[in-house]
Amino acid sequence: MDLGKVFAIVNQKGGVGKPTTTINLAACVASLGKKALAIDIDPQGNCTSGIGADKEGDCIYDCIINGAEPSNVIVHTAYENLDIIPSGISLAGAEVEMVDRNRREFLLKEIVDKVKGDYDYVFLDCPPSLGLLTINALTASDGVVVPIQCEFFALEGLSQLVTTIKMVRSSLNPDLYIEGVILTMF
Repeated sequence: MDLGKVFAIVNQKGGVGKPTTTINLAACVASLGKKALAIDIDPQGNCTSGIGADKEGDCIYDCIINGAEPSNVIVHTAYENLDIIPSGISLAGAEVEMVDRNRREFLLKEIVDKVKGDYDYVFLDCPPSLGLLTINALTASDGVVVPIQCEFFALEGLSQLVTTIKMVRSSLNPDLYIEGVILTMF
């Protein structure tokens, strides 16, 4: 079975357009007839609401912390070929709950591995930090897409992100690579 490609949409800086980039990449490939899954791992849930899903139901938190099957949490959107695993406010405390778990860096990967065979592309909308949720996304991904604003100060955090990606590559996911940078808000 051919497995879908998984991309983390990452930048530790807030307000750079991670949810917008995730939604548009997923919608674009879906419009081309490819099956796309967006997974919102940002507790703010902007990707969830932006795609038109409910932030009040079961969400990625239920998969990560409570062991819910991802197939039971997937929401089919109004758009053909485009699904989402939503986020919710419950995700805000997930990193604290994950700290004592065995293989805590691989919790999201185990979830993604269960569903990626059903999709051509999986896009992970990450929170604006380099915490445990983002580390999980990098561990679960084939590639990284970095949305970055077209301004000088946007470059300051980029070196820290590259350092984190190198750390994840060396100890958790040797196949991880930077797919590219998307200039936003031009």
